[in-house]
Amino acid sequence: MNLQDWQNNGWLRPHQTDSKEISNLLAIVERDMADATSMDISDDWKFGIAYNAALKLCTIMLYAHGFRPENNQAHYRTLMSIELTIGQHRK
Repeated sequence: MNLQDWQNNGWLRPHQTDSKEISNLLAIVERDMADATSMDISDDWKFGIAYNAALKLCTIMLYAHGFRPENNQAHYRTLMSIELTIGQHRK
């Protein structure tokens, strides 16, 4: 299965990104990674913040391939797309 198959299944839709959008997402990743190392918050919050950073990185990869998830199961589709965006050889 590939990203085009996902689009055909209604899981993705076309998306045209730009450098500003990617820069904004990378800024969120950097902020979240810094926040996740804070000693002033619980481990649960650290995990949630790190999860958000990982989700944003997967979003960047999906956007770079010209897609965005449909609203139904958007987080799941974004995270699961990593295998398709970075390639089987990295599995």
